Amino acid sequence: MGQKDKDVVNKIPIYKLKTTKEVMKYYDGWGDKYDQEMVDWNYTGPKETVNVFIKYTPNKKIRIYDAGCGTGLVGIELKKYDYLNIDGADLSEKLLDLVPKGYYKNLEQTDLNKPIKVANDQYDAVMCVGTFTFGHVKPHALNEFIRITKNKGLICFTINEGIYEEYGFDKKIKELSDNSQWNVKEFFKSDYIASKDVNAWLGLAEVIKK
Repeated sequence: MGQKDKDVVNKIPIYKLKTTKEVMKYYDGWGDKYDQEMVDWNYTGPKETVNVFIKYTPNKKIRIYDAGCGTGLVGIELKKYDYLNIDGADLSEKLLDLVPKGYYKNLEQTDLNKPIKVANDQYDAVMCVGTFTFGHVKPHALNEFIRITKNKGLICFTINEGIYEEYGFDKKIKELSDNSQWNVKEFFKSDYIASKDVNAWLGLAEVIKK
């Protein structure tokens, strides 16, 4: 087992990285091997999440924001079902450079811990798969996802079980529900990276705006 494998199993690699620059460097260095390692690890997050998402979104023309898109694994799954109106954002320009052509309309280097440079109510859905993984993107990003999503739009996300309570995602999800900012439709534990015994919570919520 290589060090990266041990990192994922132990859920610790980016816990130790304190700055955005350090996180970016970590992912940039992983870039060339990223897709193959996801295959080797049997990473099912994108497929599982898209399978849930398509049950709620028969309109293939909706505008989708893929937050933390990495190398485009979610976009590849969405295209299988003819969803083509997708914008992607990621912290790592290296990963964005590896996104295959024809899956996204726009790609932008973005720090999801900061306000997203998108006006209110622009998207019909936000996908965020494999981004809430090591704790470097904090729960308040969910507020930004709601802000840029239209009323009755969808937010579909995964959260590594190892950070779910420790980083306050459980409290944030409850807060958004209690404040009637969204209505959680699906929430269950997914296999995620079953080969490494790394599980994640998979959720889908409908945005509520008065």
